[in-house]
Amino acid sequence: MTSPRPAAVVTGASTGIGHACTTRLVAEGWQVFAGVRKPEDGERLREELGERVTPLIMDVTDAASLNTAADQVRQALDGQTLKGLVNNAGIAVAGPMLDLDVEDFQRQMDVNVTGVVRATQAFGPLLGVDEDLDGGPGRIVMMSSVAGEMGAPFLGPYAASKHAVEGISKSLRRELMLYGIEVVVIGPGAVATPIWDKAQDIDPEPYRETRFYDAMLRIRDWMTKNGPEGFPPSKIADRVFKALTQDKPRFRYAIVPQRLTNWSLQKMLPGRMVNNMVAKRVGLERKYR
Repeated sequence: MTSPRPAAVVTGASTGIGHACTTRLVAEGWQVFAGVRKPEDGERLREELGERVTPLIMDVTDAASLNTAADQVRQALDGQTLKGLVNNAGIAVAGPMLDLDVEDFQRQMDVNVTGVVRATQAFGPLLGVDEDLDGGPGRIVMMSSVAGEMGAPFLGPYAASKHAVEGISKSLRRELMLYGIEVVVIGPGAVATPIWDKAQDIDPEPYRETRFYDAMLRIRDWMTKNGPEGFPPSKIADRVFKALTQDKPRFRYAIVPQRLTNWSLQKMLPGRMVNNMVAKRVGLERKYR
């Protein structure tokens, strides 16, 4: 069905930031193609937000499902361009890099990095790369993290994936200038989403015999306590909407609670000093023999 309203695809739309982005865009009159993995999640979104939500059953690790979803969107847009792709779907894998199961690392990268590439390749033509479509070019919003600029102990896989997203975004931004497609990175700090509900599920037991065990317990407890006190997902959704609609959006937005201590100081202070501060906080100070 052809719709004159602007349209966007949001991946990982069932909960958290993706759900908030879908809600905000619908409130602004957009048609949202909401990427979910389970049909019941799509039905819930449709019941909650109405006919301006079109669920797309897809998995960012499955190129075939993304291509099928892109065909659905193309048909629905009926010759018009897609105005936004919000690459939001992601997971967080935790563990010390020296002892982490490599398969867990590969899963992290498959979802958060290769998944972004798959989604961008599937929906990119609809943003204006296909010059047979009518309408101005769309935009891509990449959901990164404070971890995309920094690193945290035992979140190396997640940090690696978000650093990769940052690099991909810079390269893609320059390539897509050819078509007038903007690429904007959103880098939140702690956000009160269900991903934090899983923090207590981090299992340090496989690492009990390593010197990382006690520090892992501290990190897990910190995440469990402080994660839910982060920004509400709606705050990130507000910035995503502006990134999709402002005339000249910035290339990257850092949305970080307690910005001075959690972002600005860490960017200004010498790296060695920051490392020492983090190590002392979590018990990773060097042990002299």
